Amino acid sequence: MSAKIERRQFITLLGGAAAWPLAARAQQGERMRRIGVLVSLPADDPQAQVRNAALLQGLQQLGWTVGRNVRIDFRWGASNVDRIRRDAAELVALAPDVLLAPGSGTLEPLLQVTRSVPIVFVHVADPVGGGFVESLARPGGNATGFINLEYGISGKWLELLKQLAPRVTRVVVLRDPTLTSGTAQFAAIQTVAPSLGVEVSPINVRNTSEIERGLAAVARSPTGGLIVPAGGWAVRHRDLIIARAAQHKLPAVYYDRYFVTAGGLISYGPDLVDQYRQAAGYIDRILKGEKPADLPVQMPTKYQIVLNLKAARALGLDVPPTLLARADEVFE
Repeated sequence: MSAKIERRQFITLLGGAAAWPLAARAQQGERMRRIGVLVSLPADDPQAQVRNAALLQGLQQLGWTVGRNVRIDFRWGASNVDRIRRDAAELVALAPDVLLAPGSGTLEPLLQVTRSVPIVFVHVADPVGGGFVESLARPGGNATGFINLEYGISGKWLELLKQLAPRVTRVVVLRDPTLTSGTAQFAAIQTVAPSLGVEVSPINVRNTSEIERGLAAVARSPTGGLIVPAGGWAVRHRDLIIARAAQHKLPAVYYDRYFVTAGGLISYGPDLVDQYRQAAGYIDRILKGEKPADLPVQMPTKYQIVLNLKAARALGLDVPPTLLARADEVFE
C-alpha cells in the first residue's frame, strides 16, 4: 500500500476530530477512554501519517473506535525540543489513560512529566541503557513497548553494502552524537569492517549543514559508501540525505524501507510501521487493566531487505542474483 493511500486512510480514520465530543455524548452507555500521542515529526510528515494510520487501524481491530469509546489527542513536535517538552506536559495535563511515545525523543520528556500515567513506546533502541525501564522482561515502571532494532544487526548494513557495491572500501556512518544508540550501532559496524576490507568512520551530524559537508567529503573518494543508522534525526533529514547520496553517486544503506520507497538504494531492518499496530495491542491491554510494569519490552522478530533497482541502475551497480533473491521487496 502506498504512503499516499495510507495517509488518506489516516485522515479518514482521524476524520471529524471536532465531532468527537458530540459523538461521545451520543454514546451515553459507553465509557470514553483517552489516549495521548506525542509525535516528534510535523503533522504533515507523510511517514508520521502512515505510522499513525497503522495505530488507528490496530485500535479499530481491537474494538476501539474514535468518537465512540476512545478519544486520541495528537501533539506534533515538529522536531523542536522545547515544543516537544511543552506538548508532553500538555498531554499529561489532559489526564489520559495511556500515552504513546514514538522514539526516545518523546519518551524521555513524557517520563520527566509523569511516572504514573502508562506509556507505550515504539522505535526506542535501548530502553534499559536509556534508563526508561528496569529490564526488558520486567520494565518495572510506567513504560513499556517495542525496540526498533538489535545493535548486532548494524554489521549487516556494511555486509549488504559490500555485496551490492564491491568497490567500496571507505564508508562513513552518519550519526547523532547525542544518541547513545548511534555509538553502539557504529561499534557493531566497526567490528565487521576489517573482515570486509573496509575502513569506516563516523560523521557526527546535528543539522543540515553538517550533513552536506559530511557527504561532500566522502564523495571525493571514488570508493566511498554511506550507512544511515536508526535515529529520529535521519527521518527528519531523509529527503536531503537521499538527494545528496544520489547526487554524489554514493551507494547507501538505510535502516528503514521508507528511505528506499523515497528513492534510496537499499534498507535492512524491521517493519517499523507494524510496531504501531503492535503498540495498539499493548494500549488495548492497558486500557483493560494491565500495567506497563508487567508487559515485557519486545524486540523485532523479523528483518527485511528492501531494494530499489532504479537507484542501483543510476549508480551503475549490478545487483547480485543472490541478493536479489533474498530481498523481501524490490522496487523497479
